Amino acid sequence: MKTNQKPILSFFFLLLVIFGVFYFMMPQDYDQNEASLSEFSTKRALEKVKAISQKPHFVGSKNHEVVAQYLIKELKNLGLSPTIQEGFTLSDGGTLVKSKNIIAKIKGSSSNKALLLLSHYDSAPHSFSPGASDDASGVATILESVRAFLNTKTQHKNDIIILFSDAEELGLNGAALFVTQHKLAKEVGVVLNFEARGSSGPSYMLMETNRGNAAMVKAFTDGKTKYPVSNSLMYSIYKMLPNDTDLTVFREQGKIQGFNFAFIDSHFNYHTERDNFENLSPKTLAHQGSYLFPLLNYFSNADLSNLNSEDDNVYFNVPFGFVNYPFSWIIPMVIVAFGLIFIFLFIGLGKHVLRIDEVLKGFVPLLLSLFVAGGITFIGWKLLLEFYPQYQDILHKFTYNGHDYIHAFTSLSIAICFLFYQNSGKRNAEMNQFFAPLFLWLLLNVGIAIFLKGAGFLIIPVISSALMLGVYVLTQKSNGLINCILAIPTLVILSPFIQMFPVGLGLKILYGSAILTVLTFGLLIPIVGSFPRKGIWSAVFFLVSIGLFVKAHQASDYTIERPKPNSLVYLHDADTKKSYWTTYDLNLDEWTKGYLGENPKNAKILNTNKLYSKYGSEFTFMSEAPNKNIAQPTIEFLRDTLKGNQRLYQIKITPNRAVNRYDIFNANEVTLHNLVANGAKAIDFKSNISGSNSGKILSYYVVNNEPLVLSFSISKEDKLDLNLVESSFDLLTNPQFTVTKRKDWMISTPFVLNNAIVIRQKIKPTLKTIEEKRVLVWRKIDKNGITTTVNVDSLQ
Repeated sequence: MKTNQKPILSFFFLLLVIFGVFYFMMPQDYDQNEASLSEFSTKRALEKVKAISQKPHFVGSKNHEVVAQYLIKELKNLGLSPTIQEGFTLSDGGTLVKSKNIIAKIKGSSSNKALLLLSHYDSAPHSFSPGASDDASGVATILESVRAFLNTKTQHKNDIIILFSDAEELGLNGAALFVTQHKLAKEVGVVLNFEARGSSGPSYMLMETNRGNAAMVKAFTDGKTKYPVSNSLMYSIYKMLPNDTDLTVFREQGKIQGFNFAFIDSHFNYHTERDNFENLSPKTLAHQGSYLFPLLNYFSNADLSNLNSEDDNVYFNVPFGFVNYPFSWIIPMVIVAFGLIFIFLFIGLGKHVLRIDEVLKGFVPLLLSLFVAGGITFIGWKLLLEFYPQYQDILHKFTYNGHDYIHAFTSLSIAICFLFYQNSGKRNAEMNQFFAPLFLWLLLNVGIAIFLKGAGFLIIPVISSALMLGVYVLTQKSNGLINCILAIPTLVILSPFIQMFPVGLGLKILYGSAILTVLTFGLLIPIVGSFPRKGIWSAVFFLVSIGLFVKAHQASDYTIERPKPNSLVYLHDADTKKSYWTTYDLNLDEWTKGYLGENPKNAKILNTNKLYSKYGSEFTFMSEAPNKNIAQPTIEFLRDTLKGNQRLYQIKITPNRAVNRYDIFNANEVTLHNLVANGAKAIDFKSNISGSNSGKILSYYVVNNEPLVLSFSISKEDKLDLNLVESSFDLLTNPQFTVTKRKDWMISTPFVLNNAIVIRQKIKPTLKTIEEKRVLVWRKIDKNGITTTVNVDSLQ
């Protein structure tokens, strides 16, 4: 019996294209040996990453200053003259910190507008993150690229400004300090910002523009980067998420546009102890360098004064290329797709190669596949979270075995498609079934053209697949080779999204990947629909899915390589004189149970002044703890006077121990007017980093134990009721505590106040302050000749 080899060949062709799409997305090798001095060297950049990320270096830590001095030295080694910008900023989200920016400038021959290279050098607080990826990788990329650029002695017109910003992790404060207070900010024409939200994978370009993006898209295209990875849908999604970078401040506060370059895979390492040198992918660092070095050469001589535009472009990457076209093309392309599909439908019906009843029946397998695959994936992930409750410990929502689940549910979705797309043995039945997915894609693109123009490139696979239908109705036979060639746009454009969605948005969005898998399968019906024995194909993919679920199960437990995040906080209530051990964990382990016990209480009463957490975490369990002799802060009311209908306050809070953070809460949410904190007024740059919790006034990250001085006023009819939360990040090292070291299969939970000693108390005048106010008020009364008795109790 002669075997039909075409389905096998077609299948392997599709696999080869998909493999190529991912393989050529980023550099697959990097310089193991010394590269030329005039080239970007990943090896040299890695050495800088290693030096910066030896220890955690969050704002206020000793190592923060060590890293700052290292960067100053590196810039001097490049022949530059770095300067320091230091000062307080208060974000509109309520983050106050004294930032220390490191700045250097390379003078151009005839600069109009400058190119700014940006990366932050502080690491995340609370979780002992060394910050190798976030953001030593960005700093090292800039240092190495500038070194190579200067070595080429390339003549350049534009000034090049290097900014290693501070306090990005706290609230973008270093960037805000530069944009609002440094004279060089007015010279900046465009910003290249290097970031990370993981430790591996391709680096995605995310554009930030003030109006239209057409000029910026053209500039990026002219930069001729070798491995561009970006599309106009990504930024539309990015803007919907609670993520900001320093570049956001430049765009919103300084009206300065730019490009973010960030990698997001291995998200489980983000802001943890595992964000170390060993876990940073060299290929990813090489990808960052493949962006900056050519763009540095281009933008150093480009006209940076003309990057604004009223027009927008759709853009997306293909292997070794970057495609873009105007938004104005979107509707005509949708019309063209409509025309092609319905013209070919009518021709097919006229030639009797298509039958209207069979065409309509094509909606049945499509809708069944969509609902079953999407539903099983949605419910399946919910069941997995019940079966593996430890997955809830990872706040990132991307588990260590996350890629296994992506591949497992994708394989399961393909198995479901093959199961429902079995035909009755009629010749070319798949071509009658083909109209349904094409029509559904047309409807999706109509919605895109109206509501989400950044995704306008999704019409291209539809047009390409429509041509498969055209070849069939015009020749009355299906050509496998032509179909495979016409399938390339579908695979190139859509297959990366199947993986990108759950990597970028978390595994909770796996059902979206399942639905997209079915929709992609639908555009490939002329190929996969022609496979004989679809039941066998379904069984094969079903078995592959089971194998991947088994693989995921084997990697579901915590190990040294896949450590469990946990948290512990000692909290003392100075008003009630009670102390507690508490945690954010949903699943207690042997380490946390050592302090909370086997049967801890619900910690709801400790969440009255809720501290900010990116993922909305709250204290979960608590148990009583012994009181320790912890020095409480000194609270002084430097001013408490009436002026018209306003009561004016100035309050000074001075730490009497080494502290890292103050959080101030407004218990009755009275409106505070003209708030000034340590001389800084709030800057409106819409930071999502700090968040806006009910009642929170600000979070002050302390450097060198500097006091907090607040000035504000309230209506004289209102009553001031403020709460103070003072925190130090030294629970594991404070000599008053004997906290055992975490097991080697545990790490600190990121994104929450962790490993901390916390004091809570009301902010109220001390007796000394009250007596001082009585004297001051009585003297004032004497001076004005008033002899009536003052009720000093009203001043309290």
